[in-house]
Amino acid sequence: MKIPETLYLEDNALVILDQTLLPNKIEYVHLTTLEEIWQAIKTLQVRGAPAIGIAAAMGLCVHMKHFATCGCTIEAFITEFDRACEYLSSSRPTAVNLNWGLKQMAETLKANKEKTVSEIVEILYQTAKKINDDDTEVCRLIGEHGLSLLKPKMGILTHCNAGSLATSKYGTALAPIYFAQERGFELRVYVDETRPLLQGARLTAFELQTAGVDTTLICDNMAATVMANGWIDAVFVGCDRVAANGDFANKIGTLGVAILAKNFGIPFYVCAPFSTIDLNTKTGSEIIIEERDGDEITTQWYEHRQAPRNIKTFNPSFDVTLAKFVSGYVTEKGILTPPFLGK
Repeated sequence: MKIPETLYLEDNALVILDQTLLPNKIEYVHLTTLEEIWQAIKTLQVRGAPAIGIAAAMGLCVHMKHFATCGCTIEAFITEFDRACEYLSSSRPTAVNLNWGLKQMAETLKANKEKTVSEIVEILYQTAKKINDDDTEVCRLIGEHGLSLLKPKMGILTHCNAGSLATSKYGTALAPIYFAQERGFELRVYVDETRPLLQGARLTAFELQTAGVDTTLICDNMAATVMANGWIDAVFVGCDRVAANGDFANKIGTLGVAILAKNFGIPFYVCAPFSTIDLNTKTGSEIIIEERDGDEITTQWYEHRQAPRNIKTFNPSFDVTLAKFVSGYVTEKGILTPPFLGK
């Protein structure tokens, strides 16, 4: 794969590919403070459910190493660790993987709190690297399971970006496409632009074109037309949180795509790590939906403002799709159907 690396951990910095600059500029940013890491997650410099979980874990390591260099007791270290986890958790409330990554780090600290601070810092670094490596393996398995749903020459529709840029490698919804490409399936992929932040246009189209996949970019409101034309054989999307009953939250616009797919009799698959399934959330109605600044709609991508000043805006980052619209959940454990309790 020729796609640039999304993020990696250095001794004293979390290094991320700044995704707000893609596809026009490839630039890596070195993050050394907790505030920089929080801001990078909040402003989508690093994004995608798995990637922000990895970034939070790696960023926590960097912060705690800097904190420990001044000399501190284990009690002070734990107090600061807890504060940092709570702070990072507030950056993106919908994505369950963010807290999942932080929880793994907290469990590591709890299991090693009898060791010295310097020893704990090193163990935290190893845990963060393992989270990254585990995600790569999870994405590989998702790709293999998803590949079983594909046949040569199929037309695929995807929404937002659930590719390598959203994970450690391969991606979730794009992983089966990359695996199919390696096997010569010659798929045709239609990419929703994904308003208002254009993750489809800026990121997914960039990824797929770089990988040599036959890619066509469409506006979000063109999905019904390409389906009606018979060009779509399946829909693959990622997600940020799945409730125990199978409802799931993904980038705004996913609900509309799912309804359209159901209308046209097109299978609709959600690709995600099993860790994205939140058994403590019973249904989609309990998922907290992040609402973002209205400037993302009115001004962000324009040389001149494209809406009246002082206009009211509604800009939810995600919507919730009911389980009844989903043909299957492609996870590292296989292709599953809800409910997920006991699985």
